[in-house]
Amino acid sequence: MTVALADRRPRSRTEGGRTGKDRTGKDRTGKDRTGKGRTGTSAWTPWLYLLPALAVLGGLLVYPVYQLGLISFLEYTQAQVSGGQPTSFQGLGNYAALFRDAQFREVLLATVVFAAACVAGTLVVGCALAVLLTRVRALPRLALMLAALGAWATPAVTGSTVWVFLFDADFGPVNKLLGLGDLSWTYGRYSAFALVLLEVVWCSFPFVMVTVYAGIRAVPTEVLEAAALDGASPWRIWRSVTAPLLRPILAVVTIQSVIWDFKVFTQIYVMTNGGGIAGQNLVLNVYAYQKAFASSQYSLGAAIGVVMLLILLAVTLVYLRLLRRRGEEL
Repeated sequence: MTVALADRRPRSRTEGGRTGKDRTGKDRTGKDRTGKGRTGTSAWTPWLYLLPALAVLGGLLVYPVYQLGLISFLEYTQAQVSGGQPTSFQGLGNYAALFRDAQFREVLLATVVFAAACVAGTLVVGCALAVLLTRVRALPRLALMLAALGAWATPAVTGSTVWVFLFDADFGPVNKLLGLGDLSWTYGRYSAFALVLLEVVWCSFPFVMVTVYAGIRAVPTEVLEAAALDGASPWRIWRSVTAPLLRPILAVVTIQSVIWDFKVFTQIYVMTNGGGIAGQNLVLNVYAYQKAFASSQYSLGAAIGVVMLLILLAVTLVYLRLLRRRGEEL
């Protein structure tokens, strides 16, 4: 009787209550008084494992970005590089000169429009082929995968050179097949941009295709079968069922595509011979290269690089903010 009454006595918070600690000194989170978890590891242990990677990223990313920003605030031309004149601080003078330049504003607008078209084309082609991969047999799926990975693995210079040959006015097979005669695709501004866009989509869609295909395979088949039994068309299933489930994956491939396509350099430089006739096909990356290395205005080239970095950061942050408002987790 005494034992039973003793067992019925109220427990104190220090003996395993909800808000207290158990007899081992650990609270509800499994951490003891030293800040260690149930496995005995400190909360700083993951950061110790990440420290080598953070150190490498700091050396390869943070320091170059710092130098880029520093040069953009200086007067840094060939005279300063050779030591003929001292380096002087310009403040925001380089940025003011850029935005007063009508050509810079035109190139900025062209870059935004061109990158948006490339991203849209890449996502449409990649997602369409990813859906196609789920509907074909094993052998055609393998052939499509190998062909796409071959395009993905092709160096940008090689792919650009091949596309220029395919659309060459004199020897290209595309003009002969389409009966276009001696049409020069790289002569006109819009035709040259269209040709470069096709090459960028060709070498970029495999990443989207493979990533989205992996996401589709992870979607429960019961959900897709239920939608099909309810009479939903394949397009409605993709728009209302598959795409919402794949939104985190689509966010990743969209951000990656924006970053890649906004800073396109090789395709424009190779296929339009440095930016087209009278610079009609310039984008920001090629324009920065011309300012920095062709004109030896390194500070202006650095300022263009900083502007590109800020634009990409703004686009990425806005896109992630919109996703978080919808309750998506990345």
